[in-house]
Amino acid sequence: MRKIVDLNCDMGEGFGHWVLSDAPDEALMELISSANIAAGFHAGDPNSMDRVIKLANHYGVGLGAHPGYRDLQGFGRRFIQTSPEELVNDIIYQVGAVREFGRRHGIRLQHVKPHGALYMEAARNEELSRLMIESLSAISGDLIVYCMGVSKTYEVAKRLGHPVVREFYADRDYGADGAIVFARKVGRPDPEALAQKCVRACVEGRVTTVDGDDIEIEFESICFHSDTPGAVEIGQAIRRELTSNGITIAPSSSVLEAT
Repeated sequence: MRKIVDLNCDMGEGFGHWVLSDAPDEALMELISSANIAAGFHAGDPNSMDRVIKLANHYGVGLGAHPGYRDLQGFGRRFIQTSPEELVNDIIYQVGAVREFGRRHGIRLQHVKPHGALYMEAARNEELSRLMIESLSAISGDLIVYCMGVSKTYEVAKRLGHPVVREFYADRDYGADGAIVFARKVGRPDPEALAQKCVRACVEGRVTTVDGDDIEIEFESICFHSDTPGAVEIGQAIRRELTSNGITIAPSSSVLEAT
């Protein structure tokens, strides 16, 4: 049974006057332990980064950079064919933006979590994962990388001895291989069903796939998305059910220390 877990959410996902989610960042921030801040390429801008990072500091939430493909129109959920070197340079550029706003508000950068299609590409691309992790190690050896457990990113991070956190996705379905089923659009799920899914994963270490079979799952962090319809209710249900089952919610840096 997992007694301590991180609860993370993607935050600041808008641009200028446009906001993708109907869930206020303030309402989500008080529910989570780590925040993935949109860094400007798939969503986010300097003003939104400044505002949401200030909130993360106020609520004592672990600060994460959420770099994506340079794809505002497609919200970073479209694959872009380019070299690993170019992608990693884009990642470092975005990480730097979040880190500097964090320094401005007195909060250190805890982790990096690629967004959307970039996350999925790194999961299957060993060269991209290796170059990304080597580059992040050069920036800071304690900068945690978030990824799926069944991914090249996780394999490379463990091999190189870089801190890494595996995610369990509350609001995404799982395939038989233990990977999430990538979705560009999702409907409005039942918050209570997602909360029970998370509790079961923590207590039993299992999840039901889209084929109806149960598979084993290992993780240190639970993720839900701010753009999933009903995100606030989802976060509230997950937090309530985890804590009522004796599971502590803490930033990923604390989870790694505890485990």
